[in-house]
Amino acid sequence: MARLKLAIPVLCLAFTVVHSIRFDLRSGAMKCIAEDIAANAMAVGHYAIINPIDSSPVPKSHNITCHVTSPHGADYHTGKNVISGNFAFTAFEAGDYMACFSGLDQTLETTVTIDFEWKTGVAAKDWSNVAKKGQIEYMEFELAKMYDTVSTIHTEMFHLRMREEEMQGLNRSTNTIMATLGFFSLLVCLSVAGLQLWHLKSFFERKKLL
Repeated sequence: MARLKLAIPVLCLAFTVVHSIRFDLRSGAMKCIAEDIAANAMAVGHYAIINPIDSSPVPKSHNITCHVTSPHGADYHTGKNVISGNFAFTAFEAGDYMACFSGLDQTLETTVTIDFEWKTGVAAKDWSNVAKKGQIEYMEFELAKMYDTVSTIHTEMFHLRMREEEMQGLNRSTNTIMATLGFFSLLVCLSVAGLQLWHLKSFFERKKLL
């Protein structure tokens, strides 16, 4: 049976959330989905066959093959004769990454429905693991340490400010005391000089030298 290639372009930015899509795939046919991914962006995908009969296992005739390739043909994921699969990678180059699904060649033509989800960029990150209890407790511990450090710095700054004010007050009082002592020292010196002059004058007058 002739193989049919049908490219379904799905263009999106590295930070866009790609919701789950469903499409039909005939046996012996191929469908490709393109995703425009930026360099160094994460990408995760999940695909699964929709069971036509919920109460029974998926028939082997519904198995598919999935290939995920880079813009230059590098193989990032291969799932052969599977009913579901997952892939995850970091894009080393920017461009259209292809996820191609092939149905099995068989005499009796069948059609399978595939549920496919492809996420890139921020949407590809598993934020549920980021918020694990242990990590939250560690973050709380680190925040408590940071708060204690900031509180200690604030207390030290307040203490230094108080010490500075005390030193300024001590300097002002010391300057006042020194000025007062200087004034009294000058007054004593002038008084002593005056008494010496008076004493000499009296002495000369008694000796009749003046």
